Amino acid sequence: MNSPALADIELSGVGKTFESEGREVVAIERIDLAVAPGEFVSILGPSGCGKTTALRMIAGLVEPSLGDVAIFGTPLWNRGRRNDAALARLGVVFQEPRLFPWFTIEDNVALPLRLRGQGEAARRRRAGELCELVGIGGFAKHRPNELSGGMRQRAAIARALAGDPRILLMDEPFGALDAITRDQMNLELQRIWRATGCTILLVTHSISEAVFLADRVVTLSLRPSRVHRVRRIDFQHPRDPDLPTDPAFQTIVRAIKHELAELGR
Repeated sequence: MNSPALADIELSGVGKTFESEGREVVAIERIDLAVAPGEFVSILGPSGCGKTTALRMIAGLVEPSLGDVAIFGTPLWNRGRRNDAALARLGVVFQEPRLFPWFTIEDNVALPLRLRGQGEAARRRRAGELCELVGIGGFAKHRPNELSGGMRQRAAIARALAGDPRILLMDEPFGALDAITRDQMNLELQRIWRATGCTILLVTHSISEAVFLADRVVTLSLRPSRVHRVRRIDFQHPRDPDLPTDPAFQTIVRAIKHELAELGR
């Protein structure tokens, strides 16, 4: 684990219990994890183990039942009250793009800046820059229904970057895409990460995707989940599109696949 003093994200003994039909269901027993500035960390685990719940707790969307979440060293929750200032430099990308269909792509990307009161000229300029960054510069005036699924997800990433976040949380962002588009988006995400220098925490069901992108892969156990293993991925960045054909890469993927299969038994 990285030193908490250096962490952009720190989870200390974080657990979550839900109420369901009059009884308590423990979704997450305990997670301890620190993510360093500029690091790319992927989270894997069996279905239903609480990966998305963990991400939502970091995003301030769900309050932990136990433990503490800190962003840039600042506690996110205090006696049931969320510290919104701690979330000011944090962006979130969900599995569905969640774009407003009546807005252009440019207006969707610029929406966070509009909500912050930034002037129209400045926010359109920034939206244009971000559309270029994510590879949809020629489609800023189009509406979401005129774009492919991959292009809509690029727009969602651009919108998440509009507030110049230091942390980007991603919940299965490419899960609905076909295999070829997903591979392209993995390359694009790697490029965007290197261009922005932000810290990324990615929840995914794809072992290959997790290994290809991350500095570290965190495997969660079955519910009630804990951190089962943290595995460092030492392939040099930027990673080549042909890396998944490398025997060393395939060995890691097979090891994680076996690990998850064992956890699911």
